[in-house]
Amino acid sequence: MEHIKVKIDNYIAEITIDRPEQLNTFNYQALVELADVLEDIKLSKDVRVVMITGAGDKAFSAGADLKERRTLSEKEVKRNVNKIRDVFITLEELPQPSIAAINGYALGGGFELTLACDFRIAAEDAVVGLPEVSWAIVPGGGGTQRLTRLIGISRAKEWILTARRFKAEEAVVSGVINKAVPRDDLLNEVNSLAEEILGNGPLAVAQAKYAINNGANADTYTGLKIESQAYDRIIPTSDRVEALEAFKEKRAPVFKGE
Repeated sequence: MEHIKVKIDNYIAEITIDRPEQLNTFNYQALVELADVLEDIKLSKDVRVVMITGAGDKAFSAGADLKERRTLSEKEVKRNVNKIRDVFITLEELPQPSIAAINGYALGGGFELTLACDFRIAAEDAVVGLPEVSWAIVPGGGGTQRLTRLIGISRAKEWILTARRFKAEEAVVSGVINKAVPRDDLLNEVNSLAEEILGNGPLAVAQAKYAINNGANADTYTGLKIESQAYDRIIPTSDRVEALEAFKEKRAPVFKGE
């Protein structure tokens, strides 16, 4: 692939947006490639955690490729916006947990990509924000919805309607970013979180994520039904039996995702 690189090692898929000279912005081809990668990962038993970052040391992603956008017809603009929205939904709905390693600017669609991830860890000098209204458009990759659910209506309006950019540590205080660390520690911090997740039953992790995502905006009764359904799917698994045997034998369980 030309713009999206993937490396899978020890059940971790590392996805890199590889357009550093363009600040890892998304042109249409990059979106198509990312969509294909995510579809493959979704069905892969070799991937239990997904990490996403940007190539180089300047940007995670500065969002849409505005140079390309200037050349597009209105129909093509709608195509691109629909594609980015669909790709981020696919990311959000992956059964595997996803971690955004924010190594620089994460603006517009680039920041919306991080919001579709389960976790956001950033370098201390990273800058994030949704500046779309300053370009006379609105966030189109889920920013108005995911940010609002994350930090509330009033704070989301402050972020979006001012088009303000926030340093990583400010975003931590707001609850947008999980943790900000020195740049040299970023990948170690991301890998540490990934390893914690990998120590658990992969099917259980997937079902727990499903229950959280699908129950978060439901009423309590509906949410409890979703949780119950997730639990029911785990009962017949060999991993559940393995966990009980490992507890009995006082050893670490060996999960196979079955």
